[in-house]
Amino acid sequence: MYDLSAIRKDFPLLEEYIYLDNAATTQTPVPAVEAMKEYFYKYAANHGRGAHRLARMTTDKYEDARETVASFLNADVSGTVFTRNATESINMVAYGLQWQAGDHVIVSIVEHHSNLLPWLRLRNQGVDVTVIPANEEGIIEPQQIDLAITDRTRLVSVNHVTNVFGSVQDIGKIIRLSHKNNCMVLIDASQSAGHMPLNMKHLGADFLATPGHKGLLGPQGTGILLLKDTETLMPIYLGGGMVNSVSIENYQIEASPARFEAGTPNIPGVIGLGRSVEYVKDVGVENIEKHEKKLAKKAASMLSDIPKVNVYGPENRAGVVPFNIHGMNPHDVAIILDQTRKICVRSGYHCAMPSLQRMGLKGTVRASFALYNTIEEVEALAETVSDIAALIAE
Repeated sequence: MYDLSAIRKDFPLLEEYIYLDNAATTQTPVPAVEAMKEYFYKYAANHGRGAHRLARMTTDKYEDARETVASFLNADVSGTVFTRNATESINMVAYGLQWQAGDHVIVSIVEHHSNLLPWLRLRNQGVDVTVIPANEEGIIEPQQIDLAITDRTRLVSVNHVTNVFGSVQDIGKIIRLSHKNNCMVLIDASQSAGHMPLNMKHLGADFLATPGHKGLLGPQGTGILLLKDTETLMPIYLGGGMVNSVSIENYQIEASPARFEAGTPNIPGVIGLGRSVEYVKDVGVENIEKHEKKLAKKAASMLSDIPKVNVYGPENRAGVVPFNIHGMNPHDVAIILDQTRKICVRSGYHCAMPSLQRMGLKGTVRASFALYNTIEEVEALAETVSDIAALIAE
């Protein structure tokens, strides 16, 4: 049974606000916050540095979180790397691979800037980058990727779920097509991890990037990079914690994941992330997916019925519903929703300018859902949007 009432008690902010900006960041549950408080109050020390009991306890808790995350995503522990966010994870791949002039990368028009800009920058190194189109609903046709692949294509990098439209890509087929042509694949799972089942070993992606602060309910400043082959990348950061011997002449780096985690990590954040992933697992990611899709479908339907409101994206969507009120700036709509009903939504380009500009849009209002949102909140959104649209009509 999906006990929504019990879930909401673990997110105190929801008592005052209707929070529908979950594609930007979710709220963090009380048990995860308590886990971070316990670190600060009872055993705070550095990770992997020191033989005293607090250092050992800190290291154990941090590595326990790694095992929790790896198990949840069915990834190898050695290939589960903690980062600051998905942006850093993607950049670590972009600059950790050894490129040659003439190499080729494929991305799509519906990528978040974090999965577009690192690849475009590689053009400065002589790497060719192809940006393939998507349809009006934000769906990438795998055939478009197949047509774009050349004998110099080394990597295909695409999102699993678009942060703009909520479109769910056929990443299984994309991965199979790419591997058939000897191309590596990076999946940006920022809008899918924690929102729907993900199985790294089943998918077979070479790289998978996700933040901790979205569907996984963790704190900001946490991210994950999953590696299929830990020897594929070179670490782009060097320093303490990632070497096992250093001399003036040379140094020897550690095995993965330590080699990719130079310096003191976000220890309390990772410990909180581990606990939040346990929370998602306890609720059941399949249950979460079903709940969020139900809310998104209801929201899209109710908003579409309002005169002067345009809703974008596919009918079969994840928990993301973008819309506009004809004749109104998206930011103005978001401000009115906040000031009149404390409804929190995102407005603007959502860090995906090429995607929206291709459709002739100067941004949208985006409602996005998480495991704790309710049908009543969807109804409040639609009712308030209807009131705003009616005023414009007058």
